[in-house]
Amino acid sequence: METPATPLGPIGLVLPTFVQDTVPTWAGPPGRAGDPAAEVAALCRQAEELGAGALWACDHLFWHGPCLECLVVLAVAATATTRATLGTCVVQLPLRQASAVAKQAATLQTLSGGRIILGVGVGSHPGEYDEAGIDYHRRGRLLDAGIDELRRSWASGEGVARGDTDAGGAARYRQLPEPAPIPVWCGGSSEAALRRAATLADGWMPLFLTPAEYGDAIDRLAKEAAAAGRPDDAVTPSIVLFVSVDDDPAIARKRGTAWMSSLYGIPAKAFARHLVSGTLDEVTEAVTTYRAAGARHVALYVTSDRPIDQFEHLISALRSAGVPT
Repeated sequence: METPATPLGPIGLVLPTFVQDTVPTWAGPPGRAGDPAAEVAALCRQAEELGAGALWACDHLFWHGPCLECLVVLAVAATATTRATLGTCVVQLPLRQASAVAKQAATLQTLSGGRIILGVGVGSHPGEYDEAGIDYHRRGRLLDAGIDELRRSWASGEGVARGDTDAGGAARYRQLPEPAPIPVWCGGSSEAALRRAATLADGWMPLFLTPAEYGDAIDRLAKEAAAAGRPDDAVTPSIVLFVSVDDDPAIARKRGTAWMSSLYGIPAKAFARHLVSGTLDEVTEAVTTYRAAGARHVALYVTSDRPIDQFEHLISALRSAGVPT
């Protein structure tokens, strides 16, 4: 199992690169006053100081609202932090040339001191594939081939400082410098995603599962990995949780589902069972329940354009509840 150079903490934060209620500097019209990179960097530093074990950036190439490209955001995060793991959550690999993604990730791995996790997945929006000129119905096969290409690209520089210009061909053209091993995690909650993680990946990062569903899925993940001849610790189980905290549980639920409705462009009621909402104690208890079900890392997706306040309260409450950070 590939692991980050620094230990992965149990709690992470999904960065607010998909704003819904506000217009930050980077989402405004060209020439808007401010320093967008400084804003992102400051948030990353604050999250790390509070105890975020990882900072995650989500991915869409075409979307109905403003969003930032995930690997570029992680480059900013890498310069702003020193300890937190940095991961894509998740890059839709079939929409991109895998060898180019491999080079981007390898560069980030080198510049960050080995803190990168490359989360990959297929997404679920046919229209986005249409805009990118990629066949949506081949996305699973493209992802499998893409994971192979990532590792082939990284291995091309193994053990050498330079290619052989006299030999030419594959002996000359390599991806250098050889990066430290980069963990590849698979996102997605489907059975296909679970099997892909069990057989091909170093970690699994689903979302929209209840604790009971997640616990059952972890058991299946272990069985699939064992059937593939992999060791017990080959795949790191994690989960993304959309969370909303307020002293009034009704307000937390209404605000959180409205934010998710804006994010995905579908009715708020669709997220009633997928949002972890309530008082600080209630959300803390829910996070610890997922940890008890088998999640070694929980990425908190705070349903707010300014997530740091809720994250600060949650990380403090989780420490009090005995979750190491």
